[in-house]
Amino acid sequence: MEINTYKQVIDMSAIMKQIKSIPAWREILEQSKQSPQIIFKFSATCVVSPPAHKQMSAFMKKSDVPVHLVIVQTDRAVSDAIEADLGVRHESPQVLILSGGRAVWQATHYKIKERDIRKAIKLYA
Repeated sequence: MEINTYKQVIDMSAIMKQIKSIPAWREILEQSKQSPQIIFKFSATCVVSPPAHKQMSAFMKKSDVPVHLVIVQTDRAVSDAIEADLGVRHESPQVLILSGGRAVWQATHYKIKERDIRKAIKLYA
């Protein structure tokens, strides 16, 4: 499978708000106390990330829950802060649902499925 990762990253950042700083991450964590937030960690070099991105895109077409993007190659400090603040081990690709200032659900790699994210939002957020 050939992947044009540069184009993929550009396309994603147009529809998902990229988290580029630790203060921006902490603001999202604070916002999760009022309404659910989703973090999508993406690796431009992992072959599992494109299928995960496809699942996230499908989810976003039917949901108004904010999805925030962390590109692990360029924003590793943000990814590390997320791991430290939430106590959830770093993976990529990874989806985290935040509610009440904490991670309430997560999925990684091929377990990232649009239907499961939707179910988790209903159950936990």
